[in-house]
Amino acid sequence: MNTVAENICHVENNISSSCQKAGRDPKEVTLIAVSKTKPVSALMEAYQCGCRHFGENKVQELVDKYEQLPKDIKWHMIGHLQRNKVKYIVDKAYLIHGVDSLRLAEEISKEALKKGVTAHILIEVNLAGEETKFGVSAAEAEDLVRKISLLPSIQTEGLMIIAPYVENPEKNRQYFVGLHQLSVDISEKNIDNVNMNVLSMGMTGDYMVAVEEGATYVRVGTGIFGERHYETV
Repeated sequence: MNTVAENICHVENNISSSCQKAGRDPKEVTLIAVSKTKPVSALMEAYQCGCRHFGENKVQELVDKYEQLPKDIKWHMIGHLQRNKVKYIVDKAYLIHGVDSLRLAEEISKEALKKGVTAHILIEVNLAGEETKFGVSAAEAEDLVRKISLLPSIQTEGLMIIAPYVENPEKNRQYFVGLHQLSVDISEKNIDNVNMNVLSMGMTGDYMVAVEEGATYVRVGTGIFGERHYETV
């Protein structure tokens, strides 16, 4: 089994070659090490290899690891966020990826205001229309962005997608192309308090295709930490 360091090197090389293919600068793409269920020791291995962006699915796990790990880590909340858990992470998450309703955004705004921080968020879009996934449709995205732009202490930075699980990553290219186009369309509306600089798309199975289509964050878990499941620390 490869070490975490070898895996990170492999992923970073893949990102570079995908950027080269697409005529992009590799510095435009940030690797998020998806560390859900992994012990602090595994995260420290990735940290020692230069990883500073880590993604968690569960609020409790993010909070626990936030307390134990170096403070220069940027934590990404990539799982579905319940409104009653917002208060625990609004001042700890560097970026909240999966905002898909005005009610959730209002809660984030309210808690960020209380804590005197600005919460940075992405709008989750479900382009494949999968019933098992969260996210707004492409048609609803701009309206949600406009409504969120009026709330205090919350800043929309871009869009996020969890593409379908496929054996052939090429099958997801259409969704990455679609998300990129949607971000361009919204950006051209020049909505106050809204950036469309971030595209969070691509996971272990398809991140190379996502990078070719404009991803600025890729979320890689298995490709870094392997398949083994650890007890939550």
